Amino acid sequence: MSSLFPALAFSAPWVLAGLVLLPVLWWLLRLTPPRPLQTVFPPLRLLLDIEKQEETPNKSPWWLTLLRLLLAALLILALAGPVWNPLTRAVSGTDPLWLIIDNGWDAANTWDQQQRLADLLIHNAVENGQPVLVIASADGQRQQATLTDATSARDHIRALEPRSWPSNREDVAKLLETSSTQGEAGAVVWLPSLLEAEGDAAFLSALAQLNADEVVVFEPDAQVIALKNLRNSAGSMEIDVTRLSAGEPSVHTLMAIDSRGRAIAQQSITLDAGTESAQAVFDLPSDLRNDIAQINVVGQASSGTTFLVDERWKRRKVGILTDNLAQEAQPLLSPRYYLTRALAPFADLPGTRSRDLRQAIDDLIDKGVTVMVLANIGTLPSSAEERLSQWVENGGTLVRFAGPNMAAEVDSLIPVRLRGGDRTLGGSLSWKQPQPIGSFSEQSPFRTLAVPRDVSVSRQVLAQPSVELPDKTWASLSDGTPLVTADRRGRGQLVLFHVTADTTWSNLPLSGAFVEMLQAISRNAAAQATGTPELTETSGSSTVLAPFRVLNGKGQLTTPPPEALPVEETALAALRPTRNHQPGLYGADGAFTALNLLKPEDTLTQIDLSGAPSGSVRAYPDQQPLDLRGTLFTAVLVLALLDTLIRIFMSGALQQRFGHRAATALLIAASLAAFPMDYAKAQETDEDFFALDATLDTRLAYVLTGNDAVDEISRAGLFGLTRVLAARTALEPEAPVGVNLEQDELAFFPFLYWPIDEDMNAPSDAAITRLDAYMRNGGTVLIDTRDQLSSGSGGFSGTPARTRLRDMLASIDVPPLEPVPQDHVLTKTFYILSTFPGRYAGSPLWVEALPPANASGARPVRVSDGVSPILITANDMASAWAIDSDGTYLFPTVPPDPSQREMAFRVGVNILMYVMTGNYKSDQVHIPALLERLGQ
Repeated sequence: MSSLFPALAFSAPWVLAGLVLLPVLWWLLRLTPPRPLQTVFPPLRLLLDIEKQEETPNKSPWWLTLLRLLLAALLILALAGPVWNPLTRAVSGTDPLWLIIDNGWDAANTWDQQQRLADLLIHNAVENGQPVLVIASADGQRQQATLTDATSARDHIRALEPRSWPSNREDVAKLLETSSTQGEAGAVVWLPSLLEAEGDAAFLSALAQLNADEVVVFEPDAQVIALKNLRNSAGSMEIDVTRLSAGEPSVHTLMAIDSRGRAIAQQSITLDAGTESAQAVFDLPSDLRNDIAQINVVGQASSGTTFLVDERWKRRKVGILTDNLAQEAQPLLSPRYYLTRALAPFADLPGTRSRDLRQAIDDLIDKGVTVMVLANIGTLPSSAEERLSQWVENGGTLVRFAGPNMAAEVDSLIPVRLRGGDRTLGGSLSWKQPQPIGSFSEQSPFRTLAVPRDVSVSRQVLAQPSVELPDKTWASLSDGTPLVTADRRGRGQLVLFHVTADTTWSNLPLSGAFVEMLQAISRNAAAQATGTPELTETSGSSTVLAPFRVLNGKGQLTTPPPEALPVEETALAALRPTRNHQPGLYGADGAFTALNLLKPEDTLTQIDLSGAPSGSVRAYPDQQPLDLRGTLFTAVLVLALLDTLIRIFMSGALQQRFGHRAATALLIAASLAAFPMDYAKAQETDEDFFALDATLDTRLAYVLTGNDAVDEISRAGLFGLTRVLAARTALEPEAPVGVNLEQDELAFFPFLYWPIDEDMNAPSDAAITRLDAYMRNGGTVLIDTRDQLSSGSGGFSGTPARTRLRDMLASIDVPPLEPVPQDHVLTKTFYILSTFPGRYAGSPLWVEALPPANASGARPVRVSDGVSPILITANDMASAWAIDSDGTYLFPTVPPDPSQREMAFRVGVNILMYVMTGNYKSDQVHIPALLERLGQ
């Protein structure tokens, strides 16, 4: 491979050696005279007998020789395979192409750019028959890093997508070492993302050691945005927005949404030049902040711009009551002071002005507290005890602290029976010294906390020994006596600290563990209120959290893949996301813990490419490669034709036969043929070919969204459905086609599949008008929002895709819709169906509402005029139907179930039969009812 200068390369540079023969060709052409002019002259017969003494050839004109040399030079250049603006110098040959593409979470912003460049590289490999090896940096060492044909590699590249975890380039280094045993690479191309990753040094070292003809690294130029460090303070919720490059100012919009996908608040934030991070503040009431399930950066779809919110960031209401409801004489030494300081960072603390204990309890319960803390309150009045007992039974958590007033069993609202009096440690009459905390129970909310070593207890109330005591103990001293005990009551729970809430019995209130223990109780109280067994049942297995939902590369919650593994709850706080532990929610519905991508201390650091091979780093190309062979061969053909005409003209043959005028006309005609002018448009346009393809054969059609990945899924899905229809029915459609709503004629197609993408541009008024006319004239559109997994609702709102759909349909005359009823013809057109699953199975299929059923109920199917012009689902039908050219399914069903895919194909067959046959099938399926009515 050779390159004269960076913008021009040759696929066969050895052909350029022919240029050195041009001087020889010049000499030969100069010696070859033009054909002499022949004129009939009778006396010339007398000269035939004269002996020839010497012949001196006439020389060709210099300009004709130059023309022929130019023709030869252009031919040599064309055969050398020139390419303008080549991606790599290895544009041809059979040497393998190794393509390394970063697909970690930070590649989301540049993914379209990476895929386009990779597709161009693979396109060259397809033309030249090069084998290709593809390695994705975030897919781990188990990926198949083997040489394949270029066509298979192109399918692999198009199926890749950014992941939700960081790249691991150390794994790539090991794969390069393994792949080097398959042979040397002709060219190695690396498409890196923007951030440094684990194993960068090892990877760059392995890259430099490869014995390749060329190593090319295309450096991206983009921005990376991420969210981290969420705080929910007393008055607002704050989150840090950080970015990679602090050069230019930028404005970003953050959206807070609830668990059903509904927007709660929107906040814009400006990052000034030179600023890498800033704080976004959501100034909302506490109840609204507690409804926030995730925060997203609008227009930045990645796992780094999606922050998941779990119970740790909810501010629950906690009521505090002490033995002295009036203002304490020494407030800085009172239990209320320590409790307030410990609870204020994560809980709202409504107060009460009442000095009557029963009235104060009613006041706090009416304010919606989920946790009630009683400090040194001994005997409760019967009315207060009854009110608190009812509140606990309904899901409240009552936390009590011991004290001088609780030295014996005083009422029923304690988790264990107490021994009379209290136990003093370290006194002059005591045998034992103050005791430290010994352990936290694995069945308690404290199981994820580290046992503090700076806490000592000098006095406590003791529990009566019993068989149930170990199961009710959440925390113990080093001598085994209980420090915290708990018991369930109905949907709520009772918790007892066997020490005071101030420092008179222990220094626990001065420890950070005091805050952590109260926070753990507050989080557990929310699980108790919802009755979630994973956090409320005392089972040792609860310390292992299974993945419930994980984020994909676009920041969307999806079903966990098989490689996602459970995690230890104690390790979750320090866990870094990987392929096996992906960002998402771990636990169970209503009792999950969020694993987000970035920790509060993390920063975004740009990858250092200084260790890459010298001269290998270059920017992404602004223009696509241009193959100059066609242009040069055309020029060679034109010059050869011109040379032929000149030789004929100089020989005089044209003058003899046609004269100078005819020769001139012929020369002009040849010139016009060599350089044609577009006097009129071709009779057959692209629209004509499109119309012929659509009318000569039945074809399924899908709406082009502008997103290449979504459009490819639609094409592959309808291709799979086409095969099934041809195999199972009399309908044999040809390959599906994509249609542009604004340009293409829709009337050729009885059925359109329209996937909704939240990032797609809104259709123009012209497109909406054409679609409305298509539906009014008998066409049927299947609209698929493809978001059932993240929606959890069968309505038309709550997710970005459904919001986009609702906005698009606002200007179309959509008929009233209903989920497909059991007596609808769609349930019986070909297969008997009761549900309409796709890749997902939770969404109903919406159709035009039918007239009310006949009261007699005799017919198995309600009859309607025509076909529903619109069908709406969220089950991602195309992904369930999608296959490649070999018949391999491209996407798994959720959950993975072969029978669900079969049912999805049956749904597609029923829909097409319904669309193609109209109400004909509605008559066929109730023939027995018709015969019975006619008395036959």
